[in-house]
Amino acid sequence: MEKAIKKADVLIEALPYIKSYSGKIFVIKYGGSALVNPDIKKGVLQDIVFMSYVGIRPVLIHGGGPFINEEFRRLGKKIEFSEGLRVTTKEDVKIVNSVLSRVNENIVADIKALGGRAVSMNTSKKNVIVAKPHEESERLGFVGDIDKVNSDVIRNAVRPRAIPVISPVSAGGDGELYNINADDVASEIAMAVKAVKLVLLTDVKGIMRHKGDESTLISTLAMKDADILIKRKIIQSGMIPKVKACMNALRAGVSKTHIIDGRISHSLLLEIFTDKGIGTEIVIGKGRE
Repeated sequence: MEKAIKKADVLIEALPYIKSYSGKIFVIKYGGSALVNPDIKKGVLQDIVFMSYVGIRPVLIHGGGPFINEEFRRLGKKIEFSEGLRVTTKEDVKIVNSVLSRVNENIVADIKALGGRAVSMNTSKKNVIVAKPHEESERLGFVGDIDKVNSDVIRNAVRPRAIPVISPVSAGGDGELYNINADDVASEIAMAVKAVKLVLLTDVKGIMRHKGDESTLISTLAMKDADILIKRKIIQSGMIPKVKACMNALRAGVSKTHIIDGRISHSLLLEIFTDKGIGTEIVIGKGRE
């Protein structure tokens, strides 16, 4: 009986969040271990299907770094990153697009197997995003920035219980393919569709004051303090694009941004439907460094 009461308490705790977020768009960036580990993957997608059933309208942007790295190793190609961005040749971007297209199809199939409705939106084919060369393209190669988000295409796909699944490789106005950082894609899409939340799933607990020391997790971080931590190199490498993506979204009016550990079972439900939440929330105003 006591166990049943605790389960009921969880539902009651979730109720105000369900009421508040029903009909609202959430943008979720999905990558890392959550893509690779079958158990974690199932849990994340169950969370997203659950969200769609209680009236939230999730938009899922995925990466695929582990699969891209695996394919590069198989082909004997160099794996190189600069400040969290993958250096990508013209040949590389075709490989990246092929790998991410397969990832996209697999996610769609998995969501459908869990009873959800998924819409594949591979951006290199669906005209979801128009890309442009990155400002440091001479160094990074065919890495792109976003020139335009065709928000109407996404909004038309975000029907009740329908989950758009979006790949970050996009075509430019010049007809070339560009590899765009998935965190940036999630941020720009969140801005374009006026999302209430941007959630980035990663492979760490969140942002720590001391690298590797999870006891120093920062639960709430103000943008000004995030800039300080980047300058001090406390926030570094692949976490930099994530933090900057959150800050850009906040400046454009997205209400809440979160960096959470996708390895934690049902991390999305814990973040969205509980009072305490998990991970790091980045906010405009006063935070706690």
